[in-house]
Formats: sequence, structure tokens, C-alpha cells
Amino acid sequence: MSTVPNVPYRLEFSVEVPGTPEQVWEAIATAKGMSAWFTQTEMEEREGGSLHFTMGPEMGSDGRVTGWDPPRRLVYEEDWAALMGKDPDSLSPLTSEFVVEARSGGTCVVRVTSSGFGIGAAWESEWWDTLAPGWLPFFDNLRLYLAHFTGQEATQLEATASHAGDAETLWSTLRAALGLGEEGTPVEARGATGTVERVGERQAQVRLTAPVPGMLTAFTYGEEDGKATAGVRAYLFSADAAEHVRREQPAWQAWLQELPVPI
Repeated sequence: MSTVPNVPYRLEFSVEVPGTPEQVWEAIATAKGMSAWFTQTEMEEREGGSLHFTMGPEMGSDGRVTGWDPPRRLVYEEDWAALMGKDPDSLSPLTSEFVVEARSGGTCVVRVTSSGFGIGAAWESEWWDTLAPGWLPFFDNLRLYLAHFTGQEATQLEATASHAGDAETLWSTLRAALGLGEEGTPVEARGATGTVERVGERQAQVRLTAPVPGMLTAFTYGEEDGKATAGVRAYLFSADAAEHVRREQPAWQAWLQELPVPI
């Protein structure tokens, strides 16, 4: 098989979000904004600026801003080969473009395109097949952030635990343990209160109101060797958020590890 990257891959979608173009731009094109609904981000906010997404312990993605037209258009490239641990000559950069279009009624449409070139390896197609399901739920975070927390800085909390079994069974256990009902229903779980905003495939989003306002996603996903992971990811907006995370993140970790999952 040729190692020259000439097989195209492309993902396109649009989301409608509340806010002015300037508010949406601050959310999608600044380190503070991206860190409040996506992942911890470092960005030099200019064309040619460096970019780094933190994706977990000892894992991240490096890139560069290649298009900068506030508040309308952002383009950046990530080093796809380095991210995947592949031969740098076998993959092009992964390019993502965000275009913001104002709508009447105080909303904007954000058009997102991600594209790249590979060599047609089986893992490449599988990776692109999982890109949309893994990325789209973050844009529910973007909607909620712009609706209730726009302009605020987030403190993130994340905890995960691996269990024997399949992701669907683990999700049923996690959802029941957290008392997550249908969309629009109230939640009281582990000392927190809020409202279920969205229920998707093996994941749900909650807008938290107390003791710290924010948004939380609970999720499960399958692993290899007959295991699955359960996790929570929260973005908290309060002067007390850092202290809350310091205290509660280990408690969430222990709670996830002790989930009573049927064998």
C-alpha cells in the first residue's frame, strides 16, 4: 500500500447556538472559551499561533491556527500523525474550520468542517467513523455554555473507572445510580442538583444548579477485552469551583469504581 496520503476524509455538520457572533467567537476561538465546553486548551489567538488540546494524562494534540477572521471564521491544523503515533509521511494534518453565521432572534449557526488525507488504512476509516459521535456531544456543551455561562471561566472535573462487562449494561447501571430521568426532569445525585438537558446514546448532559453551577456529562464507552469505562466530566463556574473539584474529584473516582455492575 502506498504511504503517500491521498485518500480524503471529511466530516461536516452545523449547530445552532444562542448568542451574538462576538459571543460565539469568544467561545470557539479563545483558550478560555474552548476550555469551558470542550477540553483544556492553550492557544495563541492569532493566525499562525500555536494550539494545544489536553486530552488526558500524558495525551494531547498540537496544532497551529491557519485561519483567523474574527468573529466569522477560524481554521486550525493538528498534527494527526503525531496524535495517532503514525508515520508522519502517511497522514496529512487534520484541518478543522469553524464558520459563524448570525441568525435572527439572537442565535448563530456554527458550520464545522474537519478534513484530512490518509492512505486508506482500515484504522483511518474506523477513526473517522467515531469522530462525529465523539465530538458532537461537546456542541451540546457549547449551546448550554452560551445559554447560561457565556464569558465565564470553567474549572473542569473528570473521573473515569473501568469495569468488566459491556458499555450498554454499564450505562444502565450508571444512569440508574445517578437518577437520570428523561430530558427536562430534575436530578439530585451525590449532593448535586440540576436538570437533565439531553439524553443520548450511553450519555446524558445535566445543567447543575447547586452546590456549584455548571454542566456535567455522564457517559460510558466500550473497551477491548470485555471491559467498559464509566465516566463523568463537569465544567463548573464559580469562585468556589477549584476547591469543589479538589474535594469532589477523588470522591467521584471512588464512587465510579464502586458501581455495582452486574457480571
